[in-house]
Amino acid sequence: MGFFVYKQTIVVRADLKMGRGKIAAQSSHASLSAYNKVRKNNPEIARSWENEGQKKVVLKVNSETELYEYFQKGKDAAIPCELIRDAGHTQLEPGTVTCFAAGPWDEKELDAIFGKLKLL
Repeated sequence: MGFFVYKQTIVVRADLKMGRGKIAAQSSHASLSAYNKVRKNNPEIARSWENEGQKKVVLKVNSETELYEYFQKGKDAAIPCELIRDAGHTQLEPGTVTCFAAGPWDEKELDAIFGKLKLL
């Protein structure tokens, strides 16, 4: 078994023009939701990621369609992904899909799928 470096990838819709605080809140929801999924199903990966410093990268897409495409690519690769819908209390309509998080998971697998996306 090789040495793995784990990270979490968060993908945010740039087309929504969310404020910085809103992006931070939505990304936090995604990060925690995906982490909890990994912690439940792959506790050894969650523990390793915690011990490695909880590496994350935040990337952007330009549409809801593109967000769903990348979300599906992650799921098709059997990477734990969690999609976030806004509650609609502030800037967005209720149910607006804002972002998703993938992992923590093997960095190489994440980069193979999401590596072409630009940093937020």
